[in-house]
Amino acid sequence: MRAFLKKLLPLTSVFAVLLLAGCERPPMDSIQHGYRGTGMVEIYNPRTVDALAENNAVPFPLPQAPTDGPRASQVYKNVQVLGNLSTAQFTRLMVSMSSWVAPNEGCTYCHNPANFAEDVKYTKVVARRMIQMTQHINTDWSTHVSNTGVTCYTCHRGNNIPQQVWFKRDNTPMGADFIGDKAGQNEPASSVGLASLPNDPFTPFLLGAQDIRVGGTTALPNGNKHSIKQAEWTYGLMTHMATSLGVNCTYCHNTRSFSSWEGNPPQRATAWYGIRMARELNLSYMEPLQGTFPAHRLGETGDVAKIYCATCHQGVYKPLNGAKMAQDYPELQNYHSTQNASPKSGATKTSTTKSGTTKTGETNTDAVHLGVKVSQR
Repeated sequence: MRAFLKKLLPLTSVFAVLLLAGCERPPMDSIQHGYRGTGMVEIYNPRTVDALAENNAVPFPLPQAPTDGPRASQVYKNVQVLGNLSTAQFTRLMVSMSSWVAPNEGCTYCHNPANFAEDVKYTKVVARRMIQMTQHINTDWSTHVSNTGVTCYTCHRGNNIPQQVWFKRDNTPMGADFIGDKAGQNEPASSVGLASLPNDPFTPFLLGAQDIRVGGTTALPNGNKHSIKQAEWTYGLMTHMATSLGVNCTYCHNTRSFSSWEGNPPQRATAWYGIRMARELNLSYMEPLQGTFPAHRLGETGDVAKIYCATCHQGVYKPLNGAKMAQDYPELQNYHSTQNASPKSGATKTSTTKSGTTKTGETNTDAVHLGVKVSQR
């Protein structure tokens, strides 16, 4: 028996080490942001926070350019966006964009060096539309980005393509006919924390407008029409959002009742607008560009890369740790004063007004106590 225990001890030790390998070692930092005893606490790993610091460092801005002088559209050909800027402002922004998106390739990533005015490269066509999208966010989505705003660097961070984008998943395989639609479950993906949750919770909510709900407020069958599958999609989206921001559930929800708006931190309202902002950007800006991108830039189902929380946040609760980088680039602030061409036909605009009512008529019915109006969708 003693010999058996001696052999068992090393195996037990190895098992214990493997088991603990999935845990984060102390020390950990905790920050209370709710009433004592309610569990409203954020837990941070200081080593993870330090590792994210470099990726969220903001590059130094170029000196501001004079606003006087000839306009860019008067000097350069085929300037469809930013034509009202001075040539100095226009040049400053182009140089900045090159360093943000294509630091290795430079201007020729988007432009034909033999003729900068040509639109022969798809990257130039896409960049033009992305400038419009950035200006639209800064102008019409202050309910989410506040006065911090965004620039190309917020998402790209020196990469041609943002490191955090999503594509539709091919969930056709069912495993066996009698099992039915797996809905992407039991195929662990980093997008849902390697859980058995559906690996594409984004198509229903960030392209579609399905209810983001775990359950109804009444027992079946009295009005509760939300299925377990919808709840799993919701948990998948919430897992992505928490991971993208480097927070836990209590950052937006109160611990007494996750579904209730009463007693929630104001971040929940900001997140509510963020979901709708991502949806509108995907539908109005990204999806219409699908035919512009070459095949090697598309996903496994032939769709274009799309935006979700991680695209901007990249592990921190405020992109670039809240640095107001956009204020150094007024060229990206005003959507309406710098446009020579209107958005492509078919693009829908559902920006939110100060009162919380969107231009499509969607109104706020849930969080009056937060000073905003939000629908139950």
